Amino acid sequence: MKPIVFVLIQIISLYRYILIVAAIFSWLIAFNVVNTRNQFVAAVAEFLYRITEPVLAPIRRRLPSFGGLDISPIIVFFLLLLIELYLEGYVLPYVP
Repeated sequence: MKPIVFVLIQIISLYRYILIVAAIFSWLIAFNVVNTRNQFVAAVAEFLYRITEPVLAPIRRRLPSFGGLDISPIIVFFLLLLIELYLEGYVLPYVP
């Protein structure tokens, strides 16, 4: 059972990194640093959007408007961090 919890912790950690990359990539696109007409850039942007949007969309719907500021990745990042810390501190030591 410990390997399953360990793999779950690793998946959560990987998803946190994907959230960071998606946020930075969206800033690069917004400030026209990268060209979305490039096929590789468009593919990376589409992948990041598809992998993060199912988690971010429900939070965006519940948050009030902050005038163009999207804090949903920050909220998801900290929620995932709390889940990871809970799994590491309270679940993993007691799993046989």
